[in-house]
Amino acid sequence: MTTPVCTSASTAAVPATQTLPYPSFSSYVRARQPVLLRTARSLTANPSDAEDLLQTALAKTYVAWERIEDHRALDGYVRRALVNTRTSQWRKRKVDEFVCEELPEPEPVPGGDDPAEQQALHDAMWRAIMKLPDRQRAMVVLRYYEDLSEVQTAEVLGVSVGTVKSAVSRALGKLRDDPELGLVR
Repeated sequence: MTTPVCTSASTAAVPATQTLPYPSFSSYVRARQPVLLRTARSLTANPSDAEDLLQTALAKTYVAWERIEDHRALDGYVRRALVNTRTSQWRKRKVDEFVCEELPEPEPVPGGDDPAEQQALHDAMWRAIMKLPDRQRAMVVLRYYEDLSEVQTAEVLGVSVGTVKSAVSRALGKLRDDPELGLVR
């Protein structure tokens, strides 16, 4: 005969004259679940995986409930079960590797630049932007890197839309005249 692990299902299946085999386990889970769930979430990136991990660790704890002598150390026992279960999960994770004659390199995009050249352009652009005055730099970053509209940029900076338009226009003119960016064109 198997003992039901789910406490809500076990109370529905047990007749009124019979008591649960581990009433203290149910009260322990109700009292400590939020704390143990936080621990499980620190071990996984996904909240759903954390809930599954905690459920597995609690199932292992339920099976060993009679063997646990010191019930004051239950949190440590469950935490150890969480860590061991998580370690077993990532050890079992299968990574498929296939042998092939050629390395799978991405095909170069026709007309696309070399990634090193793109990085050089990116670095040159940021050096040119850093030369701008603070206010113009903020407006250029908000408009073109954060993709805000002129109205949104004006609201963020607490200026008028006309001020944003004129300052961005002057900043773009300075960027066009920057000698370091002229070499990249």
